[in-house]
Amino acid sequence: MGIGGIGIWQLLIILLIVVMIFGTKRLRNLGSDLGGALKGFKTAMKDEEADKDQNDDEAEAASSEATEATAETEEKEEEVK
Repeated sequence: MGIGGIGIWQLLIILLIVVMIFGTKRLRNLGSDLGGALKGFKTAMKDEEADKDQNDDEAEAASSEATEATAETEEKEEEVK
C-alpha cells in the first residue's frame, strides 16, 4: 500500500496521465516557477526577521538612553538638595 491506500502502480498511472495532459515542458516550467516562489518567500521572511531584530535593537537602545537620562536627572536633583 502507498499513500492513502493508493499503490505504486496507481501513482505511476496518474503521473503518466498528468504528463500526457500537460507535457513535460509545461511541468518543468511549473516546477521552476514554484521553486522561484518558494525562494522569494524565504527571502522575504528573512528580511522581515532582520527588520524586526533591528527595530528591537533600536527600541532597546532608546530605552537605555532614556534610563540613563533619568538617572542623570535624579543625580542632579539630589545634588541640588
